[in-house]
This record gives sequence, structure tokens and C-alpha cells, in this order.
Amino acid sequence: MSNCLSQVELIREAFHYQSRFEGSTMVFKIDFPVTEDPGFPYLMKDLALLAQTGFKIVIVPGAKESIDAALEKHTITSAYTTICEDSQELARVTTPQAIPFVEMAAFHGATRFMTCLSGSRVDAVIGNFVRARGLGVVNGIDMGHTGTVDKIYIDSISKVLNLGMIPILPCIGYSPTGKPYNVPSDEIALAVSAALGAIKLFIVSVHEGIHRDVFPLSRDLATRDDGSLIRLTPQEAQAIIAESGKAANDSQEAVLRELKLALRASQAGIDRVHIIDGRKEGAVLKELFSNLGAGTMVYADAYESIRSFHNRDLPDILRLMEPLMQTGILIRRTAEHIQEKKDDYVVYEIDGSVRACGALHDWGENQAEIAAMASDPLYTGMNLGRQILGYLMERARKNRVKRVFVLTTHTQDWFEAFGFKETTVDSLPERKRCLYDQARKSKVFALELGN
Repeated sequence: MSNCLSQVELIREAFHYQSRFEGSTMVFKIDFPVTEDPGFPYLMKDLALLAQTGFKIVIVPGAKESIDAALEKHTITSAYTTICEDSQELARVTTPQAIPFVEMAAFHGATRFMTCLSGSRVDAVIGNFVRARGLGVVNGIDMGHTGTVDKIYIDSISKVLNLGMIPILPCIGYSPTGKPYNVPSDEIALAVSAALGAIKLFIVSVHEGIHRDVFPLSRDLATRDDGSLIRLTPQEAQAIIAESGKAANDSQEAVLRELKLALRASQAGIDRVHIIDGRKEGAVLKELFSNLGAGTMVYADAYESIRSFHNRDLPDILRLMEPLMQTGILIRRTAEHIQEKKDDYVVYEIDGSVRACGALHDWGENQAEIAAMASDPLYTGMNLGRQILGYLMERARKNRVKRVFVLTTHTQDWFEAFGFKETTVDSLPERKRCLYDQARKSKVFALELGN
């Protein structure tokens, strides 16, 4: 019975995320070795399923290993050089002799994706969606046909997406005169994600990912039972890179390169970047449609405007809560009560003004209450309440809280939209049960965090 219920919960969770992201654009940067794994056809079936159910999917195939093999077969030297001293970023020097074979390998790799997608009756288009310009001479080295993104042809990609097809962008760009350039797939993935306003970027490789037994991870970071990292902020990603970079071995360095790419994407404005192992069957679906996921998510710091309560915020918090207290949506709170619990409160500040607030009260027994949520009605379109709720839930996870709950008389539909489910007063921690107002008859809604 319990197994049946867990399956139902997974289905509900999947529907929640499906409705949340349906119609959104997602970019998948997929390394070449993934295409040689026996599970590659299943990965393509999953991407085809997403496209068939209303998601806009863009694929950027990696081709490094394929290009290496093609050049070696034709005995063409393929040198690399550092093009950014700060990040030690390397780029292939693409000579005039090499570029025909680079094109051949890039488009051959892209065709693998098209072939697999056609098996699921999903149309794909391999196109010249990237305008490029040459890097020229870098540190005294002529980079030849190695280029960088000059422009993404958004209109062309959008037309393909609106027809329900999947655009595939190989690592080749062309100048306005038709000159081909070898452009790193990482750069193309970043550029197309930003240009299309993609809600997610998936970095799919054949690496195990970020694990607690491999990298020095802070105890505050959320990990699964096997020690794999679930999510982290750009700041936390930067800390891992700084801590691990100097002494990293080859396998660690491969994962760190992916983390660096995720960090760059986050800094470029991509809200959610997911690093997953493409060899694991269903990894994309698990990462997309479940809380725990299957990889590591780097999420842009959407909470940069959310901060802890300061004493000077007291008048603003009372101003926000007063209309809700008058209508009975919130219980009456005094300035003294807020001051007593001030460490529990957070505020959302816009241009120096407090526009929303909320609190997380720890009642023991691995349970915490989300309370005192209020926002300025003039800022309804910014979903400040949703962001405050997400911030408080993340704080609860970091504090190893297993379950959060709310007491409400008017806003149950809002909390249900975020996965909260109605429960009984008896499920509350003992300290909270003793304070429950029987006359108010608030309903109890809870959400399991799965830490």
C-alpha cells in the first residue's frame, strides 16, 4: 500500500512540474560520449516525449571526441591553446586543413540525434543557426577557423520550435560571407540559452557528477542518501571550484569543467542549470519532474533581494501584515511578538523598500512552520510570495528540517499549488499543538521536504 502511495505521489509531483514548465524552452548540451552509450536511444526517447508534451527542446551536441578521432584518422595535428588566462580556458586551433574534417565530424554527430529522434516520430532540424566570427590571433597564435558566437538566429530557431520540431545546433558557425568556424559547443549552449530566454540548461555527460565522497562539500549542502549533490547556489558552486580546483585529479577536473559551465550559465541569467549523467536511464525526467532529481542543479540566486530581518524593518512588516490581520487571513501579531522571533523573519527588499515578508518557526521534532507571509499588492506580478516561500523552504532544508507546515483559514489553494497537503492538528509538533487556537479552526497543510 505504501509503495502504491509513493508512486501516486511521484505522479502528482510529475504533473505539478509538467504544468509549471509546459511550453518553456530548455536547452540540452549533450557530450559526444553520451551518444556512444547503450542508453543513448532512451535519452532521445525522453527528449522526444518532452517535445511531444509541449516542451520546447533545443539540442547542442558536443563533438570534441568525434573531431579528435577524425583529425587523427587523417593525420592532422590538433593543438590547443589557452585563450583566457584567468580561467585557463582552452580552445582548439582549427587550421584550414582541419576545418573540413571538423565540419564533417560535427554534422555527423548531430545526425545521430536526428536519427534517434525520428524513431520517436519527432522531427528535428540541423541548421546554420549560429553566426560566428573568428578569434583571430590569440597570444601570438593564429586560431585559424576557430571562432566565437557573433549572433544566434533566434527567429529561425523559434520557427522550428513553434512547428513542434527540435533544432539541433552543431559546433559550427558561419560568418556573413559563409566562412565556417569551429565554435565550442559550451559557448553555443550558453548563447542560445540566453538568446531564447531558456528556463533551463541541461549539461549531459558521462560523468558521475558531484558527490560528497569525491569533493569537499559543506555539511549545509543538500545531498541524497548516496552522497550526490542535489542543488547549490552560484556562490556555493564557486566555493567548490575554488576549494577543489588546485588539487583536482582528471576525473574531478572533468566534473569541475561542467560546474564551471553551469556557473557561467547562471551568471548569464539562466535560472536553472542541471548537471546530469546521461548514462542513467530516465535521468532527465527524474531531474525535471521530481524534487530530489537525479543530478545537481545550480540555481540562479533569485533570492538576492531576500534578507534577514533588521529592526528598522518592523514598521514595514506591520504595514504589510495589517490588512491581512484585519481580514483574519493572518493572526494578530504585535511589534513585541515580531521582535521576540526576529531571527525567524525574512524580508524581500526592492530598491531599499520592504515589499514582502515571511517567517520560519522551528517547533522541533524536525518540523517548522511557515508563517507571517505578506506582500505588497502593488507587486503582485512579481510573485514575491512564491519567492519568499521558496527561500523559507530552502532555509528549512539547510537546517535539516524534514517537514514544513502552515496554518491557514483562507489561503489553502495557494499552498496546495506548491505541493502542500492537508493534514490533521495531531500531526503538529507537541509544542505547536498546545498553542493551537481551537476557536480559529485553522486548517493544517504540510509538505515533506525529503531531506
